[in-house]
Amino acid sequence: MMEYGRTRKGPLPGGRQGASGAGAGRGSMRTASRARGAARPPSSPSHPSSPPAGLVSAGSSRAQQSAPASGGVRRMHWTTQMNSNALRAYFGAKGGETGCLAYRARMHRLFAELEPSLTVTEQNLSDRVRYILRSNIFDVAELERLRREAVPSSDENATAEDAAPQMVEQPANVDAAVNTPVVVDSNDDGTVAQELELEHMRSTLEEAVVETRSTPLENRPRLPRIALSKRNRAVVRALNPMLVTYLEASRDLCETDSILFGAALAVCRIIGAKVSTAGRATGHSSAIPAWRRRIEERIAKARALIGRLICFRSGNNRPRIVRTVRMAFAGTNVSLSQPDITQKLTERIDDLKQRIAAWGKRIRRYTERSTRFNQNRLFQSDQKRLYESLERPMVSGTGPAPNQADTVVFWRGLWSEPVNHSEGPWTEVVASQCAGITPMDPVIITPDDVAEAVRRAPNWKSPGLDGLHHYWLKGFMVCHSVLARQFQESLNQKSLPSLFTTGITHLVPKDQELKAKARVTL
Repeated sequence: MMEYGRTRKGPLPGGRQGASGAGAGRGSMRTASRARGAARPPSSPSHPSSPPAGLVSAGSSRAQQSAPASGGVRRMHWTTQMNSNALRAYFGAKGGETGCLAYRARMHRLFAELEPSLTVTEQNLSDRVRYILRSNIFDVAELERLRREAVPSSDENATAEDAAPQMVEQPANVDAAVNTPVVVDSNDDGTVAQELELEHMRSTLEEAVVETRSTPLENRPRLPRIALSKRNRAVVRALNPMLVTYLEASRDLCETDSILFGAALAVCRIIGAKVSTAGRATGHSSAIPAWRRRIEERIAKARALIGRLICFRSGNNRPRIVRTVRMAFAGTNVSLSQPDITQKLTERIDDLKQRIAAWGKRIRRYTERSTRFNQNRLFQSDQKRLYESLERPMVSGTGPAPNQADTVVFWRGLWSEPVNHSEGPWTEVVASQCAGITPMDPVIITPDDVAEAVRRAPNWKSPGLDGLHHYWLKGFMVCHSVLARQFQESLNQKSLPSLFTTGITHLVPKDQELKAKARVTL
């Protein structure tokens, strides 16, 4: 009998000496498999976002790390300085450009100059830079500082481009707001896509800021209310660091307000919100509620349809009339050629008349309730005015309208022209009496004060003449320190910008005669 075990050099694993049976050696083979798995060096990172392996040091004491006992591949320990130099090389190789792919050789050369003691390949360095940018090792301010060190602005164009700080690979951009896991791969498609998205944001911000600076306050577009979604908040956070240089160059509160309005306009354009192109001072919103306008439109359409149905019932068979009647009976299985079409037309007309009556009653109920509410409130505040309105109903627009130019000249002469008041002797007496009063302690405005004041303000209350809601002052947190500094300067210099003293004047006629002097309400 031939022996088949001659090639075996030692006992079976686990101390089993060839026991018979189907389960012979089963536990021992599992033990051997685990032993071989423990001795095998790691071939893939334990986390999808872990740094790439295989970066071997060339003698640097910072990069030395003891090899594993199993004899696996030695992994290099990246320090903070090494990561910073990798980003400097990356920004320097890109040179402010976006979308370029032929930068890896330049980046590798610059990194070799910054870290001559390290030996890495282009692919290893690219993987490391991608890992740094996606792992939030450095915050936005540190990334911006490294970018400025690597790409200094040398001419006017570079200065204009540098006016929008590049927040390259900021994790708070639109795509990262979804919190999707990112797997480190060997291509730069994801990085390039993020750079293109951020470059689009920077260009949109710059265009909006330049456009707002040349637009008067009364001609600014009306900013809409945006949804408080994750994507919209991510866009606001992404534009936050881009405003740093703009705000640092701001000279007064008017310029700061213009920059913030431009940033808000840029956010609306990026997220696709509808922004009105016409100025806010050109048109006035109607006092009629939207639901009432919709009901009135339904009534008008129903009356027009009733007229078409009556014409068809009277024998008018024009193509337009027939087409309208067919649309009125669409989905009802009613044919215009059936014998009882006259009865169907009468029923349809009666149904429309009943709907019109119901819609009209709804409007009347609202009008009566609104009238009672306004009269009760007016009775509590001004009974004389209430009785006058009951005895003499207000009729507007009965006379010719006053000349607009004359009205503007009249009120401008009252409000816009400086007046030299006569200083009587009583002012000296009051000044001497107030000389002994202890002056108030100086007011120091801090960024925390601005943040606290903005935090308590409603998001979407009616804005002032500048059209900037409180939501944007909350979202653009980088403006708090600038606003605090400029508020303090205004207090110290005892001067107010024109933005604080500009408003819209509404002229309300006193009576039916519009030529009479108007009463001003703000």
